Amino acid sequence: MHLSRFPRVHLAHLSTPLEPMKRLSKELGVDLWIKRDDCTGMSTGGNKTRKLEFLMAEALEQGADMVMTQGATQTNHGRQTAAFAAKLGLKCHILLEDRTGYQDGNYNTNGNVLLDHLHGATTEKFPGGHDMPAEMERAAETMRAKGHKVYVIPGGGSNSTGALGYVNCAFELVSQANDAGMKIDRVVHATGSSGTQAGLVTGMCAMNAQIPVLGIGTRAPQEKQEQMVFDLACKTAEKLGCPGVVSREDVMANTDYVGEGYGLPTESGIEAIRMFAELEGILLDPCYSAKGAAGLIDLARKGAFDGERIVFLHTGGAAALGGYDFAFDNTNRWVSL
Repeated sequence: MHLSRFPRVHLAHLSTPLEPMKRLSKELGVDLWIKRDDCTGMSTGGNKTRKLEFLMAEALEQGADMVMTQGATQTNHGRQTAAFAAKLGLKCHILLEDRTGYQDGNYNTNGNVLLDHLHGATTEKFPGGHDMPAEMERAAETMRAKGHKVYVIPGGGSNSTGALGYVNCAFELVSQANDAGMKIDRVVHATGSSGTQAGLVTGMCAMNAQIPVLGIGTRAPQEKQEQMVFDLACKTAEKLGCPGVVSREDVMANTDYVGEGYGLPTESGIEAIRMFAELEGILLDPCYSAKGAAGLIDLARKGAFDGERIVFLHTGGAAALGGYDFAFDNTNRWVSL
């Protein structure tokens, strides 16, 4: 499959490492590996870098001088979009939706929000429950009336163009496994706006890799999450010229680890953050990667992966930790010497 047919700006640090997690494997009794997509580059990295290589190339091809996107207050996607815009000399405007109701100062001004502004992006805030795609179109029309050529990127960069980044990731991962003589039994990752999982599933199916992809949901109920992923996977396959390669049975999501809602930390997610940090030196974020890891840990403890080699795809997001400091009780870690 020839992805070079599609416009792309090559800014990501690829291939990302594929590494064993020896201490976590010993702790859980499962052969666990990690695909380090927190190391993709562009403002601390993360899964959106792969998507934005294709999305921003399309923006440049269309002559845009401004990109616009939307997400939650601590959106990783917004931060990485702002970084790409800075690198490519484009203006960037981000619409932020309050999906948590948190009034904490750090949550609203630190973490990704701080980095958005450091990269030169402008932001505006909306209460939760807004029709954000509609708000974005209205904002885009306002900017167009001022003379800007605006390229609109959906939340999470999740459309068939963005999903190409994770088709490419599927190729990359299978190539790494082949070169190492390594059999992968399953890929597990956090799934939200659906572009990462849709791209991975499409790529795996197009190669007939026979590696199932399990998305651990961070927001939507299972039926809705799986349908979003399947619909986007079908559109991505059509874009690639292989319609019908993905079947409904290829899309699997487990949404038992969402907790009280999107962006709201969970006890199991905080435990996952501590385990990855203390056993592997790897940072997760409370919104996405920690919930994906919480699902991985719980399912491993329940014996769901017995005898399997699991690759956890790290979607990044550690930049958001500074906005979630209230979720961690570190008082018992201070000592006097």
